[in-house]
Amino acid sequence: MAVKKFNPVTPGTRNRLGGDYSDVTTNVPEKSLVVSIKRSGGRNNTGKMTMRYIGGGHKKSYRLIDFKRDKKDVPATVATIEYDPNRTARIALLNYADGEKRYIIAPEGLKVGQTVLSGDAVAPEVGNALPLKSIPLGSVIHNIELQPGQGASIARSAGTFAQLAARDGKYAIIKLPSGESRMILSTCMATIGSVSNSEKANEVLGKAGRNRWLGVRPRVRGVAMNPVDHPMGGGEGRTSGGHPRSRTGVLAKGYKTRNKKKTSDRYIIERRKK
Repeated sequence: MAVKKFNPVTPGTRNRLGGDYSDVTTNVPEKSLVVSIKRSGGRNNTGKMTMRYIGGGHKKSYRLIDFKRDKKDVPATVATIEYDPNRTARIALLNYADGEKRYIIAPEGLKVGQTVLSGDAVAPEVGNALPLKSIPLGSVIHNIELQPGQGASIARSAGTFAQLAARDGKYAIIKLPSGESRMILSTCMATIGSVSNSEKANEVLGKAGRNRWLGVRPRVRGVAMNPVDHPMGGGEGRTSGGHPRSRTGVLAKGYKTRNKKKTSDRYIIERRKK
Protein backbone atom coordinates (compact mmCIF):
# COMPACT_ATOMS: atom_id res chain seq x y z
CA MET A 1 0.00 0.00 0.00
CA ALA A 2 1.19 3.49 -0.85
CA VAL A 3 0.37 6.77 0.88
CA LYS A 4 -1.85 9.13 -1.12
CA LYS A 5 -1.52 12.92 -0.92
CA PHE A 6 -4.80 14.80 -1.15
CA ASN A 7 -5.39 18.07 -2.98
CA PRO A 8 -6.25 20.93 -0.59
CA VAL A 9 -9.87 21.27 -1.74
CA THR A 10 -10.99 21.69 1.91
CA PRO A 11 -9.10 22.61 5.10
CA GLY A 12 -9.33 18.96 6.20
CA THR A 13 -7.58 17.66 3.08
CA ARG A 14 -4.85 20.32 3.01
CA ASN A 15 -2.26 18.27 4.91
CA ARG A 16 -3.97 14.89 4.75
CA LEU A 17 -1.97 11.80 3.82
CA GLY A 18 -4.00 8.61 3.60
CA GLY A 19 -3.80 5.07 2.31
CA ASP A 20 -4.85 4.32 -1.25
CA TYR A 21 -6.22 0.84 -0.31
CA SER A 22 -4.85 -0.59 -3.56
CA ASP A 23 -3.98 -3.81 -1.72
CA VAL A 24 -7.57 -4.38 -0.54
CA THR A 25 -9.46 -6.75 -2.84
CA THR A 26 -12.99 -6.62 -1.34
CA ASN A 27 -15.07 -4.46 0.99
CA VAL A 28 -17.51 -7.20 2.06
CA PRO A 29 -16.25 -9.29 5.01
CA GLU A 30 -16.91 -13.02 5.47
CA LYS A 31 -20.24 -13.08 7.33
CA SER A 32 -19.47 -16.20 9.41
CA LEU A 33 -16.34 -14.56 10.87
CA VAL A 34 -17.93 -11.25 11.90
CA VAL A 35 -19.43 -10.53 15.33
CA SER A 36 -20.96 -7.35 16.75
CA ILE A 37 -18.93 -5.14 19.05
CA LYS A 38 -20.35 -2.71 21.60
CA ARG A 39 -18.72 0.60 22.43
CA SER A 40 -18.33 1.58 26.08
CA GLY A 41 -17.73 5.30 25.51
CA GLY A 42 -15.33 5.07 28.45
CA ARG A 43 -18.20 4.29 30.87
CA ASN A 44 -18.53 1.34 33.26
CA ASN A 45 -21.64 -0.73 34.04
CA THR A 46 -23.14 2.07 36.14
CA GLY A 47 -22.63 4.71 33.45
CA LYS A 48 -19.76 6.42 35.28
CA MET A 49 -16.88 7.67 33.13
CA THR A 50 -13.82 5.63 34.10
CA MET A 51 -11.66 6.29 31.00
CA ARG A 52 -11.49 9.83 29.66
CA TYR A 53 -11.15 10.88 26.02
CA ILE A 54 -13.09 7.88 24.64
CA GLY A 55 -16.41 8.26 22.84
CA GLY A 56 -18.28 8.42 19.55
CA GLY A 57 -16.61 6.69 16.65
CA HIS A 58 -17.99 4.98 13.59
CA LYS A 59 -19.95 1.79 14.14
CA LYS A 60 -17.87 -1.30 13.36
CA SER A 61 -17.98 -5.08 13.58
CA TYR A 62 -15.23 -7.34 14.91
CA ARG A 63 -13.48 -9.81 12.60
CA LEU A 64 -12.48 -13.06 14.33
CA ILE A 65 -8.75 -13.52 13.69
CA ASP A 66 -6.88 -16.83 13.95
CA PHE A 67 -3.84 -15.94 16.08
CA LYS A 68 -3.06 -19.56 17.00
CA ARG A 69 -2.59 -21.01 13.48
CA ASP A 70 -3.31 -24.43 14.99
CA LYS A 71 -4.81 -25.97 11.83
CA LYS A 72 -1.65 -27.82 10.88
CA ASP A 73 -0.63 -29.39 7.55
CA VAL A 74 -3.88 -28.35 5.83
CA PRO A 75 -3.18 -26.09 2.81
CA ALA A 76 -5.14 -22.84 2.63
CA THR A 77 -5.66 -20.52 -0.34
CA VAL A 78 -5.74 -16.75 0.15
CA ALA A 79 -9.21 -15.67 -1.01
CA THR A 80 -9.13 -11.93 -0.22
CA ILE A 81 -7.04 -9.20 1.37
CA GLU A 82 -9.33 -6.99 3.47
CA TYR A 83 -9.40 -3.80 5.54
CA ASP A 84 -10.03 -4.34 9.25
CA PRO A 85 -11.38 -1.34 11.24
CA ASN A 86 -10.12 -2.87 14.50
CA ARG A 87 -6.40 -2.95 13.65
CA THR A 88 -3.77 -1.15 11.58
CA ALA A 89 -2.74 -4.22 9.55
CA ARG A 90 -4.63 -5.77 6.65
CA ILE A 91 -6.26 -9.18 7.15
CA ALA A 92 -6.38 -12.12 4.74
CA LEU A 93 -9.24 -14.60 4.34
CA LEU A 94 -7.99 -18.18 4.05
CA ASN A 95 -10.03 -20.95 2.41
CA TYR A 96 -8.75 -24.28 3.78
CA ALA A 97 -8.82 -27.45 1.72
CA ASP A 98 -11.38 -29.02 4.09
CA GLY A 99 -13.79 -26.09 3.56
CA GLU A 100 -13.12 -24.07 6.73
CA LYS A 101 -12.53 -20.31 6.48
CA ARG A 102 -10.33 -18.22 8.77
CA TYR A 103 -8.92 -14.70 8.93
CA ILE A 104 -5.21 -14.12 9.61
CA ILE A 105 -3.07 -10.98 9.87
CA ALA A 106 -1.86 -10.45 6.29
CA PRO A 107 1.95 -10.34 5.95
CA GLU A 108 3.67 -7.98 3.51
CA GLY A 109 3.71 -9.48 0.00
CA LEU A 110 0.87 -11.98 0.47
CA LYS A 111 -1.26 -12.18 -2.70
CA VAL A 112 -4.70 -13.55 -3.53
CA GLY A 113 -4.43 -17.12 -4.83
CA GLN A 114 -1.29 -17.88 -2.83
CA THR A 115 -1.19 -21.05 -0.70
CA VAL A 116 -0.10 -20.91 2.96
CA LEU A 117 0.51 -23.66 5.48
CA SER A 118 0.94 -24.11 9.20
CA GLY A 119 2.94 -26.95 10.73
CA ASP A 120 6.16 -28.22 12.27
CA ALA A 121 7.97 -29.00 9.02
CA VAL A 122 6.55 -26.59 6.41
CA ALA A 123 8.73 -24.37 4.20
CA PRO A 124 9.74 -21.03 5.80
CA GLU A 125 7.87 -18.91 3.22
CA VAL A 126 5.85 -15.70 3.67
CA GLY A 127 2.55 -16.42 5.41
CA ASN A 128 3.52 -19.88 6.68
CA ALA A 129 3.39 -20.48 10.46
CA LEU A 130 6.03 -22.64 12.14
CA PRO A 131 7.39 -23.27 15.66
CA LEU A 132 10.48 -21.17 16.40
CA LYS A 133 12.64 -24.31 16.49
CA SER A 134 11.89 -24.93 12.77
CA ILE A 135 12.56 -21.37 11.52
CA PRO A 136 16.03 -20.58 10.06
CA LEU A 137 18.17 -18.18 12.09
CA GLY A 138 18.01 -14.56 10.91
CA SER A 139 14.45 -14.92 9.56
CA VAL A 140 12.03 -11.98 9.76
CA ILE A 141 8.92 -13.08 11.68
CA HIS A 142 5.71 -11.69 13.17
CA ASN A 143 2.64 -12.97 15.09
CA ILE A 144 4.81 -14.53 17.80
CA GLU A 145 3.46 -16.47 20.76
CA LEU A 146 4.87 -15.89 24.25
CA GLN A 147 3.62 -19.27 25.52
CA PRO A 148 2.84 -22.39 23.44
CA GLY A 149 -0.82 -22.55 22.37
CA GLN A 150 -1.61 -19.10 23.80
CA GLY A 151 -1.96 -17.36 20.43
CA ALA A 152 0.20 -14.63 18.92
CA SER A 153 0.69 -11.49 21.01
CA ILE A 154 3.92 -9.94 19.64
CA ALA A 155 4.52 -8.03 16.36
CA ARG A 156 0.92 -7.79 15.12
CA SER A 157 0.52 -4.13 14.11
CA ALA A 158 1.14 -2.64 10.67
CA GLY A 159 4.73 -2.83 9.40
CA THR A 160 6.16 -4.50 12.51
CA PHE A 161 8.45 -7.53 12.56
CA ALA A 162 10.90 -9.32 14.82
CA GLN A 163 14.02 -11.31 14.00
CA LEU A 164 15.07 -14.76 15.13
CA ALA A 165 18.61 -14.07 16.36
CA ALA A 166 19.78 -17.33 17.98
CA ARG A 167 18.80 -20.49 19.89
CA ASP A 168 19.90 -21.47 23.37
CA GLY A 169 18.73 -24.89 24.58
CA LYS A 170 14.94 -24.99 24.61
CA TYR A 171 14.71 -21.22 24.04
CA ALA A 172 14.89 -19.04 20.93
CA ILE A 173 16.32 -15.52 21.23
CA ILE A 174 14.14 -12.95 19.48
CA LYS A 175 15.04 -9.34 18.63
CA LEU A 176 11.74 -7.50 19.12
CA PRO A 177 10.51 -4.34 17.32
CA SER A 178 11.26 -2.26 20.44
CA GLY A 179 14.92 -3.27 20.33
CA GLU A 180 14.52 -5.68 23.25
CA SER A 181 16.07 -9.15 22.97
CA ARG A 182 14.28 -11.88 24.90
CA MET A 183 14.10 -15.65 25.20
CA ILE A 184 10.91 -17.41 24.07
CA LEU A 185 10.27 -21.17 24.16
CA SER A 186 11.19 -22.81 20.84
CA THR A 187 7.81 -24.56 20.70
CA CYS A 188 5.97 -21.23 20.32
CA MET A 189 4.53 -20.48 16.87
CA ALA A 190 5.47 -17.54 14.65
CA THR A 191 4.64 -16.49 11.09
CA ILE A 192 7.24 -15.77 8.41
CA GLY A 193 7.46 -12.20 7.04
CA SER A 194 6.61 -8.72 8.29
CA VAL A 195 3.11 -7.34 8.86
CA SER A 196 1.37 -5.64 5.94
CA ASN A 197 0.44 -1.94 5.55
CA SER A 198 3.91 -0.67 6.52
CA GLU A 199 3.08 2.84 5.23
CA LYS A 200 0.46 3.28 7.97
CA ALA A 201 2.97 5.24 10.09
CA ASN A 202 3.18 7.95 7.39
CA GLU A 203 -0.56 8.70 7.35
CA VAL A 204 -1.77 12.13 8.52
CA LEU A 205 -5.42 12.42 9.61
CA GLY A 206 -5.74 16.03 8.41
CA LYS A 207 -8.54 17.12 10.75
CA ALA A 208 -9.86 16.53 14.27
CA GLY A 209 -13.04 14.99 12.91
CA ARG A 210 -11.18 11.94 11.60
CA ASN A 211 -9.97 11.27 15.15
CA ARG A 212 -13.57 11.48 16.36
CA TRP A 213 -14.54 8.83 13.77
CA LEU A 214 -11.93 6.60 15.40
CA GLY A 215 -13.58 7.09 18.80
CA VAL A 216 -11.00 9.50 20.23
CA ARG A 217 -12.20 12.64 22.02
CA PRO A 218 -10.01 15.75 22.46
CA ARG A 219 -7.32 15.33 25.13
CA VAL A 220 -6.88 18.14 27.64
CA ARG A 221 -3.32 19.00 28.75
CA GLY A 222 -2.65 18.77 32.48
CA VAL A 223 -1.17 22.30 32.64
CA ALA A 224 -4.42 23.69 31.21
CA MET A 225 -6.45 22.26 34.14
CA ASN A 226 -7.09 23.59 37.66
CA PRO A 227 -5.06 22.29 40.63
CA VAL A 228 -8.05 20.25 41.81
CA ASP A 229 -8.06 18.32 38.49
CA HIS A 230 -4.35 17.67 37.89
CA PRO A 231 -1.01 17.94 39.79
CA MET A 232 0.35 20.14 36.99
CA GLY A 233 -2.68 22.42 36.91
CA GLY A 234 -3.15 25.98 38.15
CA GLY A 235 -0.80 28.96 38.31
CA GLU A 236 -1.04 32.52 37.05
CA GLY A 237 -0.57 32.93 33.30
CA ARG A 238 1.53 30.39 31.45
CA THR A 239 3.02 28.52 34.40
CA SER A 240 4.98 25.41 33.40
CA GLY A 241 3.39 23.04 35.92
CA GLY A 242 6.35 21.36 37.63
CA HIS A 243 7.75 17.91 36.94
CA PRO A 244 5.69 16.00 34.29
CA ARG A 245 3.39 13.51 35.95
CA SER A 246 0.07 11.78 35.42
CA ARG A 247 -3.30 12.83 36.82
CA THR A 248 -2.74 10.36 39.70
CA GLY A 249 0.71 11.78 40.48
CA VAL A 250 2.90 9.10 38.86
CA LEU A 251 6.04 10.71 37.42
CA ALA A 252 6.59 10.64 33.66
CA LYS A 253 9.54 11.27 31.28
CA GLY A 254 12.00 8.71 32.60
CA TYR A 255 10.51 7.39 35.85
CA LYS A 256 10.41 3.57 35.66
CA THR A 257 7.09 1.97 36.58
CA ARG A 258 7.96 -1.67 35.78
CA ASN A 259 7.97 -4.02 38.79
CA LYS A 260 11.59 -4.83 39.73
CA LYS A 261 10.58 -8.37 40.77
CA LYS A 262 8.62 -9.21 37.62
CA THR A 263 9.12 -12.92 36.91
CA SER A 264 9.52 -12.49 33.15
CA ASP A 265 12.62 -10.30 33.67
CA ARG A 266 14.84 -13.41 33.57
CA TYR A 267 13.84 -13.96 29.92
CA ILE A 268 14.96 -10.48 28.86
CA ILE A 269 18.55 -10.49 27.58
CA GLU A 270 18.77 -6.88 26.40
CA ARG A 271 16.42 -4.06 27.37
CA ARG A 272 14.52 -2.03 24.80
CA LYS A 273 16.05 1.18 23.48
CA LYS A 274 15.28 4.30 25.53
